Amino acid sequence: MPPLWLIPILPLCGFLINGLFGRKLPKTVVGTIAIIAPLASFLSVMLVLNGLKPLDHAHIERYFTWIQSGEFRVGCDFSVDRLTAIMLLVITGVGSLIHVYSAGYMADDPGFARYFAYLNLFMFFMLVLVLAANFLVLFVGWEGVGLASYLLIGFWFDRKSATDAGNKAFIVNRIGDFGFSLAMFLIVVTFGTLDFGTVFDAAAGKQQGVLTAIALLLLVGACGKSAQLPLYVWLPDAMEGPTPVSALIHAATMVTAGVYLVARASVLFVHSGTALNIVAIVGVLTA
Repeated sequence: MPPLWLIPILPLCGFLINGLFGRKLPKTVVGTIAIIAPLASFLSVMLVLNGLKPLDHAHIERYFTWIQSGEFRVGCDFSVDRLTAIMLLVITGVGSLIHVYSAGYMADDPGFARYFAYLNLFMFFMLVLVLAANFLVLFVGWEGVGLASYLLIGFWFDRKSATDAGNKAFIVNRIGDFGFSLAMFLIVVTFGTLDFGTVFDAAAGKQQGVLTAIALLLLVGACGKSAQLPLYVWLPDAMEGPTPVSALIHAATMVTAGVYLVARASVLFVHSGTALNIVAIVGVLTA
């Protein structure tokens, strides 16, 4: 079974190659590199899931300590459970198909190599987001997909409408990310850790008011990424980007990141009836 870090590192390699050398390479080579990267990630996901069958418990890989301060520790850790498995298959499977389609759609565009570099970069951050074993690593992927979406929405930067749309998406998402940041600070104060397993196991013994505050702040972050009321205003303008970008970011992956966050932190929401009701109200009003 391949290590979990191999899944996101393959699109990162595609980004580095096309980002650094893409202008000097033929378009066929650029397209081939860009397409092989997510396809190889998809194959790695299949091998990982096959090696972990049946996936009854989360499989965690710990690589190194990122932050150490007294008893507080945050590691660069990846994990896979059933929720992660679903997201990995969608991201790498659908993402690979969109890369293949993009090769023809963007064939005559002068920014061909730059486009595929951004697309691979987005795949890298999205995979980091869903593989994260703690809130901080998830936040790195969360911010990364925000950056990549800004680059892709404003890809045709010679159009004012495209640059305005990219700026709007970036700014509105920062509002949601501020809520996510506050949620992480509150989690550290309440639980003393950011690891998913430890936080969720200890949630039942915490005050409902604190859990409600954490859940609602996480919901603010989810509303930004998933374009829910009131932070939906960036999404219509985001169609300024190339059509395959809309297919990848605004239909299949990034807009589902908010759904993934709420599902991942579902233990916190379950312990707060107020938060669950607000999730339902926001979803209904957005629909």
